[in-house]
Amino acid sequence: MTTLENEERTPQTGEPLVVLDKVDKWFGDLHVLQDINLTVHRGEVVVVIGPSGSGKSTLCRAINRLETIDKGSITLDGQPLPQEGKALANLRAEVGMVFQSFNLFAHKTILENVTLGPIKVRKMPKAEAEARAKELLDRVGIAQQAGKYPAQLSGGQQQRVAIARALAMEPKVMLFDEPTSALDPEMIREVLDVMVDLAERGMTMVVVTHEMGFARTAADRVLFMADGQIVEENTPEQFFTNPQSDRAKDFLGKILKH
Repeated sequence: MTTLENEERTPQTGEPLVVLDKVDKWFGDLHVLQDINLTVHRGEVVVVIGPSGSGKSTLCRAINRLETIDKGSITLDGQPLPQEGKALANLRAEVGMVFQSFNLFAHKTILENVTLGPIKVRKMPKAEAEARAKELLDRVGIAQQAGKYPAQLSGGQQQRVAIARALAMEPKVMLFDEPTSALDPEMIREVLDVMVDLAERGMTMVVVTHEMGFARTAADRVLFMADGQIVEENTPEQFFTNPQSDRAKDFLGKILKH
């Protein structure tokens, strides 16, 4: 299969991959997800933005069942999310997740961090896992760091390792929960470049971020969340130039001034 790196991507050409149907979630009295309906198609990049506390991270974490839901359903590739046990572990292998914090194993080398999942979960032979890991580390621009430990790398490098580690499992979809928010400004670009490259290669992605430049560049669709609801969704061009809701206009007015 050839990658059409330089051609414009056509969103929503694939079949539905992640489907949230009437999803509700409460934390005590707080209704953090309210009747969420969302379909992410194979190969689509959906960027979720909105003010703090709007439910963005909870939405992201619900897709791989790090957060349970109270009502509604979530399916991945036509299968409902399993409740627990081995089936849930298998699901998590299909859904790559990159967090604000890098969550790397401090006592393992970069190469070991990236090969651990494929060897333990996918039962991949060690030599094959290492070859694949080196390929991925090369793709994210840190092949030369393979023998080092996380503490020897910058935050931006560690986050790129976390992306390589998720990719090593060959997931069907990648979830990013504010992957650059813990980084210094000069490191944000190097992580976003890797994510743009992933988008161009056709990876299905759901990205919660404050990086409006990334949303404009890489998204097929922008979701704007506020108070636990998807208030608005549109193409980046339409959303940023002509937001429909007062909440979105207010939000963009505040952040785009800075």
